[in-house]
Parts: sequence; C-alpha cells; structure tokens
Amino acid sequence: MNTHSIPSNRLASLDILRGFDLFMLVFFQPVFVAFARHWKDVPVFSFLLHQLEHVKWEGFSAWDLVMPLFLFMVGAAMPFSFEKYRANPDKRAIYKKITKRFVILFILGAVVQGDLLSLDPMQIRIYTNTLQAIAVGYVISAVLLLHLSRKGQVVATLLLLTGYWALLTFLGDFTPDGNFAEAVDRAVLGRVRDGVTYAEDGSWSFSDNYRYTWVLTSMVFGVTTMLGAFAGQIMQNGKDKRKNSQLLFTIGGVLLVSAWLLSFQTPIIKKIWSASMTLWSGGLCFLLMALFYYIVDYKGWSKRLNWLKIYGMNSIVAYTLGMVINFRSAAHSLLWGLEKYTGDYYSAVLTFANFLILFLILQLMYKLRVFVKI
Repeated sequence: MNTHSIPSNRLASLDILRGFDLFMLVFFQPVFVAFARHWKDVPVFSFLLHQLEHVKWEGFSAWDLVMPLFLFMVGAAMPFSFEKYRANPDKRAIYKKITKRFVILFILGAVVQGDLLSLDPMQIRIYTNTLQAIAVGYVISAVLLLHLSRKGQVVATLLLLTGYWALLTFLGDFTPDGNFAEAVDRAVLGRVRDGVTYAEDGSWSFSDNYRYTWVLTSMVFGVTTMLGAFAGQIMQNGKDKRKNSQLLFTIGGVLLVSAWLLSFQTPIIKKIWSASMTLWSGGLCFLLMALFYYIVDYKGWSKRLNWLKIYGMNSIVAYTLGMVINFRSAAHSLLWGLEKYTGDYYSAVLTFANFLILFLILQLMYKLRVFVKI
C-alpha cells in the first residue's frame, strides 16, 4: 500500500476514465437498476435497463463494454510504467513486479468470483473473473512491450487476434455449444470451471447457462490490453495533444468499421470475446479514451470530473470491496425505520446506501492520499 501525493505528471484522463468505469460498475448500474426496475414499462427505462445488462449471446450492449474497458485501461497505463525498464538488459526487477501483480490479481479474482472464501475445494473456481483476465492480459502485454519494437508489438497483436479468429472459425462454430473456446475451457478447467454443478452422489456436470470462456480467450484478453497499450503510447507523446486525440478518434473509427465488416463472418459475441467483439469493444475504448483525453488533458476541462479519481486511483479497492463486501446490513441497521414509508422501494434504498458507504470509504482514502497499488 502506498500513501503519497498525486504525481504532477500523471495523465489525468487515465484516472478519470478508469474512475468512470468503476463508478458505472460499483454505483450507477446497481443503484439505477434497483430503482428503474419499478418503472420498466416506461420505454426510456426499459431501453436503459437493457443497455445495463449483458447480451445473452450475439450483440453488444453498453454494459458489455465495462470489462474490455478495464483491460484497455490497464494497457493504456503500461507504456508509462514500463518505459524505464525497456532499455535495461537486466529485467529481473520488472519480472518480479509482473509476477507479483499476476499472482495477487488471480487470488483477488478467486476471492471475488471464484468462491475462494468458501474454503471448500468442491466450490472453488479457478479462472472466472475480470481481475484474472486483467492478470493474463497484463502478462501478455508486458512481454510484448519489454521485448519487441513498436512494429513487432503490432505484428504480435495481429497474430494473436488472427490466431484466435482462425481457431474459432475452423475448429467449431459460433454457437454456445459448438464454439472451440467452450470446448477448451471444458477440457482444461473441467470441474473447477465456473457453472459446474454437483449432484448428491458427487457427480458433476457443466451448466447450460454458463457460457463465458477464459483459457483460449486469454489470447484476445492480451489483444484488448495491447490496444490500450497502443493508445498509451500515443498519449505518451505529449507534444501535440490535439493531434493525439485526433489519432485516437481515427483509430477508434477504423476499429469499429473493421469489426462491423468482420461481423458478417464472425458474430460479435462478448461471452467468448470473438474477434469482431475484440475489435468492436476496442474501437469504443479508443473513442472513450480520445474523448476523455481531449476534454481532460488537452482542454483542461477536468474540474467537474475530478471526483471520478476517487474511484480511478483506488480501482482495485473499489472493485474488490464493491464485489465482496455487503454494506446493506449496516445500512439496514440505520435505515430500517424507512421501510414502512418506502415499501417496495426499500430494497433500492439499501442498494443506494450500500454503494454510498463504499463511495465514502474511497473518498476518505483519497483525501488521506492512501492509494492501494499492486
């Protein structure tokens, strides 16, 4: 854990965009959904509720961008933190850091979503969470950034994307049961895959409802993280921020067009992170990065957005506490008297209070300059 002042040369747009992503995940979405479900028959709320849930298979919603944006932002920060290690032939120090971060993220992912705290080997799931996808994408990107030239990084990223596309195209189809990434997960993870259910006699089976893939999909976790790294390399050259923002916008548009063209052959499917989805989400991430970079770092219009740093500069704490710790009991202890006045809305009030408590914790950490880094 580090306690320090905010570095003056820190790229503010990175922290603010990361904070925006975390705010959507651990405040806005759960609170909005808790209230808006009471008004789901109103067209505007019905549309927004649809955008704030994952698409079942083919297609893409706003909520499907949250996880890719996490990986993209990790990549965007890497050129800044890795710059001093690239020219050093002795890379033991950076690889020690990479290994430590990978292990911690993987363990935290198991705590958040892998039932590690159940202390029951039959319940623990090995590879099933965004933090673990970040860990894998981070390692892949780290190796490419440390050992390849800029051109080599682009080529390697294209090979990862093309290789994943080819494996899914020629060794299966794009249905929930027929895709190759699903087959690899079942073969490699087996009973420790998320979605596995156990019968009383000890036999187990794969759930028909769980369709997220991880093992083979790690290839494109690396691609998404590298797309963020390419954005970071553009922003690292701070001489002409206006030109940088234009380039980010342009790349985002090119990726979206490429994704749309590829989608005629490879559907956009977030659960298996299809190649077209990788390009589509990457394009949207580039556009968001361009927008925040233009507003915050070029125009300097960050005053009304700085509060997002409360989330962005303690992202691991925000995510882990938001996913693991339930503050509803504390909220209920204080607010139970409101139940008779709020009726069906009382659950939504508790949801709001739960994430407000988390916000206040993060705000206190920010004021005290306590930033938890891995």
